[in-house]
Amino acid sequence: MDHTVMTGEERALRVQLAACYRVFHLLGWTELIYNHITVRIPGPERHFLINPFGLHYSEVKASNLVKIDLEGLVIGDSTWPVNPAGFVLHSAIHQGVDGAHCVMHTHTTAGCAVACSQAGLSMDNFYSAQLHDRVAYHDFEGITVHADEGPRVIRSIGQRPAVILRNHGLLAWGDTLPYTFAVLWTLQRACEIQVAGAALGPTLPIPEAVQRKASQDALQFDPRRGGGRDVFAALVRMVDRVDPTYRD
Repeated sequence: MDHTVMTGEERALRVQLAACYRVFHLLGWTELIYNHITVRIPGPERHFLINPFGLHYSEVKASNLVKIDLEGLVIGDSTWPVNPAGFVLHSAIHQGVDGAHCVMHTHTTAGCAVACSQAGLSMDNFYSAQLHDRVAYHDFEGITVHADEGPRVIRSIGQRPAVILRNHGLLAWGDTLPYTFAVLWTLQRACEIQVAGAALGPTLPIPEAVQRKASQDALQFDPRRGGGRDVFAALVRMVDRVDPTYRD
């Protein structure tokens, strides 16, 4: 197959992923030029799209996203480098977790704070209650640049789409980009409320039965109701009003 030929499906994924980088910028979920959102391009080749290393999320466009393989090697003639070390974690999840079409990773202040908390995520607010049995934890092993950590990450995750990387940050994965975003947004909001509420003293616990019901009733995770597509589309419209150049 000629990898220089872009399919319509790949073009659509590029636009959607570039939009997501701009949404992250809009929300303040950026870390200078670091961290990644990746998506798998459908097909037997197991190729992925990732941000060019060195660009801020506000500079990412459909045309400068880089196509790579599972080893993080560039496919095609992109003039932009990638951060192979940054793809180690993503590669392990894309390869080892069924349905991991998209992987998102952040180092937000609230997310990192909860990741460093010995107790982890407190199941005591509106958003964390929607994540019952959806949260996994992976212990910190240092900067994620060593491929041998991959199998341990996969074991830690199981099939839980919201992941707290201990002492590190947050991660989400899913079978579509909008669904993955919905998971990460919910986890991020839960962390923000937990951090804000810590100054007020003890919180009110939510019974597990109520958590389970809240998780079942959460609209943003229901594929029959869009699986996050409606909220992601609304944010993309906001980006379009500010700067639609991500589509280039």
